[in-house]
Amino acid sequence: MSSEQSSPRPSRAKHGRHRQRRRIPGELPRGPGTKSPRRAFPPWGAGGSAPGRHSHLHHGRLVPRTSPRHRPRVRSIGFGSRPLSVLASFRTDAPLKAHPRYLDAKAGDAEAAAALVRDLAGSLAADAARAFGDQVLYAAPTAREARGDNAIPDILATALAANAGAEADTVITQVSRAYHTGANAMERLIAPALFAGTVRRGQAYVLTDDVMTLGGTLAEMADHIHRGGGSVVGVAVLVDASRGGVLFPSSRVTQQLERRLGDEIRGTLRIQPAALTAEEAQYLLGFRTADELRNRAAKAEEERLHRLRAKGVF
Repeated sequence: MSSEQSSPRPSRAKHGRHRQRRRIPGELPRGPGTKSPRRAFPPWGAGGSAPGRHSHLHHGRLVPRTSPRHRPRVRSIGFGSRPLSVLASFRTDAPLKAHPRYLDAKAGDAEAAAALVRDLAGSLAADAARAFGDQVLYAAPTAREARGDNAIPDILATALAANAGAEADTVITQVSRAYHTGANAMERLIAPALFAGTVRRGQAYVLTDDVMTLGGTLAEMADHIHRGGGSVVGVAVLVDASRGGVLFPSSRVTQQLERRLGDEIRGTLRIQPAALTAEEAQYLLGFRTADELRNRAAKAEEERLHRLRAKGVF
């Protein structure tokens, strides 16, 4: 070969588009998209077992916050600043877990979720109809659990809407796999639920879920709705498991967190301190320094990985 000839080009396996991509810590594997059918939920008190709407949309590869391609924007609005009505059937999840169809409903069985909602949410439906009327749009996060897609939130939203003569949202979708069931507080904060879908501008929304603990998932959904031009006027859940029973931290707590940990909360957790829920803020008050928070977040990434592996998620 002539010395003037160019040397062989590097192989594509090493330098081209087929190069193996470095795995990001905590990243979940690629999985196929799924979408379960929507069915009509009968009016409250009617017979039959037809379930309500239950759909979950995966856009190809859905991964948590740790992937740059799916890194969420900073939660800057959350529930907003206006007072919200929070309605709940129970203060603990014991009645929920005692229901014979609970595990099937959490695993994605819409028939089981419909039975559970009919048995446990009658008073909640009546309270929601009185509090919010029929001009609101009920919206629910569809939570991806280790055993399947949790069917309860969507079924609950459809049931409450049907009872009030209102409408249930079918567009806004949770597009990340948060796997919050069984997670500790920091695991929930580092792996937020992400949402997509068109928001109706000027529309008032009521957010529904089966259990609200820290309130972060609903706060992320509220943030998405506010950014899209809608408003959130209330929350209706089967179980409000929060310690304080309130959504908003006091201004004193928010200012304290801003002074002590504001940059780290924005950088590590991607949340503006003013957009934290009361439970999130109270938890973060326990960290004295930014290094302490950062180290706990790194440890939570490892704990989450081990927990999901133990459940056979990947």
